[in-house]
Amino acid sequence: MTVYAQTARFDTGRALTEDELFRLAPSIFATTAHESRSERFKPIPTIEVLRGLAKEGFLPVGAKQSRSRDVSKRDFTKHLIRLRRMDDGRRYQVGDTVCEILLKNANDGTSAYDLMAGLFRIRCLNSLVAQTSTIDSVKVRHSGDVTSKVIEGTYRVLGEAEKTLEAPVEWSQLQLSPPERQAFAEAAHVLRFADAEGEINTPIQPEKLLLPRRYDDANKSDLWMTFNVVQENVIRGGLRGIARDANNRPRRVSTRAVNGIDQDVKLNKALWVLAERMAELRKAA
Repeated sequence: MTVYAQTARFDTGRALTEDELFRLAPSIFATTAHESRSERFKPIPTIEVLRGLAKEGFLPVGAKQSRSRDVSKRDFTKHLIRLRRMDDGRRYQVGDTVCEILLKNANDGTSAYDLMAGLFRIRCLNSLVAQTSTIDSVKVRHSGDVTSKVIEGTYRVLGEAEKTLEAPVEWSQLQLSPPERQAFAEAAHVLRFADAEGEINTPIQPEKLLLPRRYDDANKSDLWMTFNVVQENVIRGGLRGIARDANNRPRRVSTRAVNGIDQDVKLNKALWVLAERMAELRKAA
């Protein structure tokens, strides 16, 4: 179950059907709140929002749902959907970046309705959450006049989302020195591996985050490519290292992919802010 779905590809990509959405994330179809919620909690049926966005040309290309230990919450819990315009008439190629909308919601009290701007780099399937200088995301609490707030918030994000496409153009022109790339990797390393006390206990070194996963990304040191390589390594996992067990014997370890919705979004946003600050420093130098 992953939001980086095959349906999000550009060579064979297509919109998900409602049957597919139901199999991936049944809580999308909840029209009532979980029984644990009070009368003040106003459910926001995600499927109704999706149908409304479809009329504006935005269709779902990926979806996933959080797991819950409470079986009764399975049909109400947190979910994340990727939406993209499928009829914009544009022609894309490998390496291009496309604007998307990311929608998060839950009707069990674990999440507000949250609409975010997103970017998708063609081929490498490493969708990222983007923050712009004017808007982070629009959150709508499950109380009060929910419907009008959702509609207003949706159009607000849609109006701002494509501004994030300026970043790939600007950042690709900013060449980073080896120490700057190392600093970026070290900051990302802390974001990914530090515990609540800031302690890091992993054999994976920051340099591992700078290793490209594909030939086209090799030997490039601009900020945009550095950001993409680090972001993909942080989120998708699979980095290997050698650790020591209790008896000081070596053992091979591999990092896990980030599958939790909240952790995925949190890390993506933090990496985006890190790249923004790096860009500001480079421009000011």
